[in-house]
Amino acid sequence: MNKLWEKDFEVNKEIERFTVGRDREMDLMLAKYDVMGSMAHITMLESIGLIGKDELPVLLGELKNIYEICQRGEFIIEEDVEDVHSQVEMMLTRKLGDMGKKIHSGRSRNDQVLLDLKLFTRNRLKELVKKVRILFDQLIEKSNQYKDVLMPGYTHLQVAMPSSFGLWFGAYAESLTDDMMMLNAAYRITNRNPLGSAAGYGSSFPLNRTMTTQLLGFDSMNYNVVYAQMGRGKMERNVSAAMTSVAATLSKMAFDACLFNSQNFGFVKLPKECTTGSSIMPHKKNPDVFELIRAKCNKLQALPQQIMMITNNLPVGYFRDMQIMKEVFMPAFDELNDCIDMAAYIINKMEVNRHILDDSKYDPMFSVEEVNRLAASGMPFRDAYKKVGMDIEKGQFIANKDIHHTHEGSIGNLMNDEITALMDKCMAEFHFEKVEEAEKALLA
Repeated sequence: MNKLWEKDFEVNKEIERFTVGRDREMDLMLAKYDVMGSMAHITMLESIGLIGKDELPVLLGELKNIYEICQRGEFIIEEDVEDVHSQVEMMLTRKLGDMGKKIHSGRSRNDQVLLDLKLFTRNRLKELVKKVRILFDQLIEKSNQYKDVLMPGYTHLQVAMPSSFGLWFGAYAESLTDDMMMLNAAYRITNRNPLGSAAGYGSSFPLNRTMTTQLLGFDSMNYNVVYAQMGRGKMERNVSAAMTSVAATLSKMAFDACLFNSQNFGFVKLPKECTTGSSIMPHKKNPDVFELIRAKCNKLQALPQQIMMITNNLPVGYFRDMQIMKEVFMPAFDELNDCIDMAAYIINKMEVNRHILDDSKYDPMFSVEEVNRLAASGMPFRDAYKKVGMDIEKGQFIANKDIHHTHEGSIGNLMNDEITALMDKCMAEFHFEKVEEAEKALLA
């Protein structure tokens, strides 16, 4: 098949292989979004007289058929077809003849792929947000369940002060609220319409970009057509930064879980089905899932740097360098979502050790409590500090494990309701319903 851009000469096959790379593979993920973009575009073209009123319903009907093929997972890019845009246009032309050739008026593959990536990304962000919320709810539930179970808190990996499983689980829940704010910012940057920028310099056709913005449920458009093209790479970098914020939370939690699960700590017990054994040591129950979560999430944290290195120092305008971003950016959603699913599953089934503090080696962590008690009774703080320190050195310290922390965010006042309210507020600010309604109307 002739390429959309092909003239009167044939491109060397090795050159074609090199330049196409994995693009056709990545394009399969974009297929349904390309169809949606075409539906909005031709609806707009009809409104400005570039497509006939009698042609529009026919074209929309066939595009809906192609969309259903995508939904069933049956869409393919044929061997001699360059990309998803060419495949969709070819399918229309095969079925509808010259009518199918009209859909590309007023756009370039540059703004087409920009649009496809925007639609893809906002959908994957919606999935990611919902999965983060599931993990958050699991953490809050565990925090409330084990709020009264004390555990050692550490600094420098040395026993420091009393903590609790309520604090530990709740800390990661609140960390996810910050991550959700990052995701919201990324979503708002993503949810702007680039369609109509063509190759980056607009079109002589009187395109109605406001109309396509509304049809596709975007919050606004990328107004400046040059900036719309400049947004390629910037969106991916900002979204990946938000994704790495989630990944960092997961990685840290996974490290804790691996540590606390070891026999030297024995703070938590992981579900049997989430551990693996040894080929030689029959007693082993390795925390492989958390180890892999840690490794995968650490790898994901390199994603913004990868994207920056691909796009860094490019001048204004489109360059083929940007194609490579798809290969690192698009699969990252599946990997992060998978890690969140696994983490939520294990957290739900994790058991905690309620008797950690029965071991006297943890008694010194109550030293601050004793210093505070003496200071509250009138002894100068430094004198109290010295007395307790000397008692510990002489082996005379007796730990009082009956502690009462009441301030906001402490062991006795976890503020989980407030943390949940903050997460609810973050979730509400996405306004997914606006996009869902627009897409439903477009595909009706």
